[in-house]
Amino acid sequence: MPAPLVPDDDLYARLEVGPDASPEAVELAWRALLRRHHPDVAGDGAEALELAKRINVAHDWLSDADLRARYDAHRAGVPTAVVARGAPRDRGRSGRVVDAPWRPAWAPVRRRRPTGPRRTDLVSGSPEERLARFLARVERLTPDEFDRLAAAQPPPIAFLATVRRFLTPAARDAFAACEAALGARVPHERWAETGVREGLLATAAEVVLAPFLDDMLAEPFRGRARERLLRAWDASLDQPRYGPNGAAVEAVVARVRAWVPGDVAAFLRASAGVDASERPWPDALDREEDEAPRISAELAARDVAAALPVLGVAPASATRARRLGARLGYATALRHAFGPGSYARIVAAFDRVTSLPPPADGPEVRRAPE
Repeated sequence: MPAPLVPDDDLYARLEVGPDASPEAVELAWRALLRRHHPDVAGDGAEALELAKRINVAHDWLSDADLRARYDAHRAGVPTAVVARGAPRDRGRSGRVVDAPWRPAWAPVRRRRPTGPRRTDLVSGSPEERLARFLARVERLTPDEFDRLAAAQPPPIAFLATVRRFLTPAARDAFAACEAALGARVPHERWAETGVREGLLATAAEVVLAPFLDDMLAEPFRGRARERLLRAWDASLDQPRYGPNGAAVEAVVARVRAWVPGDVAAFLRASAGVDASERPWPDALDREEDEAPRISAELAARDVAAALPVLGVAPASATRARRLGARLGYATALRHAFGPGSYARIVAAFDRVTSLPPPADGPEVRRAPE
């Protein structure tokens, strides 16, 4: 059977979504538009019938991974021969996509195991009860929880934009009221942080707009949307700043904070040949799925880098030292997931420095002019 011809219509514009729209956004937009433009609602004239037909064609192509990959490749001018069949389905244990000649930006993440919201208090009870619990918990957020929210991966902007676009007036008013309530409860400087604001608004969308989402999305789309909207909240609350390896990270922070420039010079010498921009990730975890440890590692990387005493050190050396410190902190927060040999190799340079007595200033680290 010959493959269907690629439509000339702009399928994304037809569904009022962007090319990066998630499958959940495509599904929601299709259902919402059909409710507006179905002939049973808009009348059975030729224009209404044609519009409904085009909406359905757009959904047929964009909801099927193979057809969407083909359509996107056609739009991008990619030869058909290099388009993988559908979205890449094979991921290594580290989350890296393998054997995918061309990967569309929207392609969904394939998870190794099913996930769901960890905090069931936000998905049980009446909407009023869920909202009250949510706002009360926001008022008790700690500095570490704010930092974790700021470091969390934000929910897909395209999905939230699609949800907002198709809300009923009542749902839009309820969400706007919740957004105002959040702005009044969160310190201004924290609300200004993109990660904090988007993480809280995504959670608010699940709490306040659950009836709308339940109506618009069937499973498995609804479950995936719920998990993604609550992901930052789940990974940020009631978690130690550095995860299960907090004591180890705090020891590293304390040690490097006590360094003198000679220690920084020794660290740079011992790290010769190391890619300072690398963020070591253990095969036992998945970058896409294991959000809580990823956040812990990001915060550890930031804090170790900030603790390095590089005042007066030549700019290039200071930059590399901070990057190496971030790499060290990142790996330390994940040390429980590395094999002993792998972790030892990652922190070998730091171990060599800490095993030495504090040296005097060395010539390897040039000082910037006063």
